[in-house]
Amino acid sequence: MAAPPASADAPRPAPPPLAAGDGPDRPEGKTETTCEDRNAESLDRLLPPVGAGRSPRKRTTSQCKSEPPLLRTSKRTIYTAGRPPWYNEHGTQSKEAFAIGLGGGSASGKTTVARMIIEALDVPWVVLLSMDSFYKVLTRQQQEQAAHNNFNFDHPDAFDFDLIISTLKKLKQGKSVKVPIYDFTTHSRKKDWKTLYGANVIIFEGIMAFADKTLLELLDMKIFVDTDSDIRLVRRLRRDISERGRDIEGVIKQYNKFVKPAFDQYIQPTMRVADIVVPRGSGNTVAIDLIVQHVHSQLEERELSVRAALASAHQCHPLPRTLSVLKSTPQVRGMHTIIRDRETSRDEFIFYSKRLMRLLIEHALSFLPFQDCVVQTPQGQDYAGKCYAGKQITGVSILRAGETMEPALRAVCKDVRIGTILIQTNQQTGEPELHYLRLPKDISDDHVILMDCTVSTGAAAMMAVRVLLDHDVPEDKIFLLSLLMAEMGVHSVAYAFPRVRIITTAVDKRVNDLFRIIPGIGNFGDRYFGTDAVPDGSDDEEGGSTG
Repeated sequence: MAAPPASADAPRPAPPPLAAGDGPDRPEGKTETTCEDRNAESLDRLLPPVGAGRSPRKRTTSQCKSEPPLLRTSKRTIYTAGRPPWYNEHGTQSKEAFAIGLGGGSASGKTTVARMIIEALDVPWVVLLSMDSFYKVLTRQQQEQAAHNNFNFDHPDAFDFDLIISTLKKLKQGKSVKVPIYDFTTHSRKKDWKTLYGANVIIFEGIMAFADKTLLELLDMKIFVDTDSDIRLVRRLRRDISERGRDIEGVIKQYNKFVKPAFDQYIQPTMRVADIVVPRGSGNTVAIDLIVQHVHSQLEERELSVRAALASAHQCHPLPRTLSVLKSTPQVRGMHTIIRDRETSRDEFIFYSKRLMRLLIEHALSFLPFQDCVVQTPQGQDYAGKCYAGKQITGVSILRAGETMEPALRAVCKDVRIGTILIQTNQQTGEPELHYLRLPKDISDDHVILMDCTVSTGAAAMMAVRVLLDHDVPEDKIFLLSLLMAEMGVHSVAYAFPRVRIITTAVDKRVNDLFRIIPGIGNFGDRYFGTDAVPDGSDDEEGGSTG
């Protein structure tokens, strides 16, 4: 990939390269006074001034058990966990995510530059992956060395490059990954790992981001953040003292013994492979603007309208064999008449919806695997019967409408486990996006009943199925249940995932220009919960969100 030149009138030469906005002079503030002669309060004087109103730097490395999956900016909320619909009408990935590598010395401002790029890009889905999460597990001897500032964390051997490479490969392919959570206070990985998903853009930052050839091949753009060594030392002192409980003497000892020599030997030479060098880090807005312009041009080539693609695919075909529709008895048709009637009161809508849900769940359970078994009756006689042949049943509801089906499932399945997935429509693009999920552990061993009340195009259902597949649930163990589906949605899900069982109480033939089922049932979530009708971007398919 050819990245944009670092400057319009100054192409990038051999090291040290010249980046956009790079002037002939270094920023003022460099001093020959050693940090040993200054106390902690006076360290801030060495730092260059920052823009007014800028929020303090917030590390995005894995230092806490859970991190919020979003980044709030002055303009919008950017989701840093989850994923957009990177899958086409065939259920496969269309384009790989755009991966940006951010390298540079310790405390050079890589994370701050990453946040500025994220804000300027103004795309909804970004994964920020820190190399700090991938420190190797230390032996007992190494732990003792680290406790006395005698272990070299700034050497390539300190990082698990095999895990980094496999993680980045999966993220680029849109798959879920588990990332270790590293505790810098104890120099160890925590027991729990966090789950990340692919996105529009992946930003990978770390001091050794460009130190491995295989890793370099995965990066579509390589950015080196070049910051004055005195400034980096001051930032490291302030961070390690305030955030990691270190003392000044220990930090300086580690810096002189490991950090500075490692920078000279391993990090600074990688500036040669960078597409763009950003001197002064976050203060170089010209370079950051160049980066954002190029990434925007790359993302335009990756655009995909999932709903539009589904609307024109697989139509006029016979309904698939994986579809099972509840028999349309007079009772079932009578309940459909009531819940489809716009004049039906909310109480009646809820009552008859629950009745239909119960029938739907009972019908779905008949497709679970059963095996022969023999029991003894109270009269001491053998009875040849059937028993469930699986390990466990898990229900997963697509919020919010799918949540209404949980009581019916609990009523007929004892000790059933429940998970949730939140998929909403992007108000600008009209496309479904994954915002949140909570799934039980070891769900891959279960038969999973995926619940949503209405499915029109099938875009959200396909995304939910992909999430389950990412968590290693076998495709033939997934049952998609819905009170009402459009033929379009049935075809889309069945074509993409031919082994997923689709079960519903009715199938309508048409979908209008707003991707709402015709004749349909209205916005199920609003009618059930008694909320006012909401614009596109709501939580219910026919309101423009799931489906």
